[in-house]
Amino acid sequence: MKHLTISGSKRTTGRKADVREIRKEGKVPCVVYGNGVENTSFSVDEKALKALTDTPYCHIVDLDVDGQKFTALLHAVQYHPVSDRALHADFLAVDGKKPVTVEVPVIITGNSAGVKAGGKLQVSRRKLKICGILENLPDDLTVDVTPLAIGKRITAGDLKFDNISIVNPKATIIVSCLSTRNAVAAAEGEATQEAAQE
Repeated sequence: MKHLTISGSKRTTGRKADVREIRKEGKVPCVVYGNGVENTSFSVDEKALKALTDTPYCHIVDLDVDGQKFTALLHAVQYHPVSDRALHADFLAVDGKKPVTVEVPVIITGNSAGVKAGGKLQVSRRKLKICGILENLPDDLTVDVTPLAIGKRITAGDLKFDNISIVNPKATIIVSCLSTRNAVAAAEGEATQEAAQE
């Protein structure tokens, strides 16, 4: 998984006026906690935060808060209901040697056998939660649908990846191949031909 470095400045807490002033300066109030570290309040440039929020990918964040270093994951972001600007961000400090759970995108590859036969591919999950130590976490999960036939599906329980585990329930449907009118007509045509040859 890719690393992203973000620099921040410590901030005082308790006064709404201070928070408003931070936002006027184009910065976002943040806090980092967890992994035995003391809760640290800081602010980051709004544009720097967008590198984390405006992407489907998860990043390991190397936080530098006035020289104090943290390895963290973006845990939660609060947005303004109208402007959709980030109002506050929570970072979770993590230990590189301990398993963590993150959500990563699912990348569909291959040309499904069912689609070739006239079926329609339906992707039900664009992301999955995985667990592993930081150095083993992938940027995404590739799912090959080449053998997927009409009426069949791929679930979380069907997927196997080295050094990580999938947290979602095994029955979670990732992708399926649905029957369409074209697929039904093709199947009926094949059945008619077979009958004629018998």
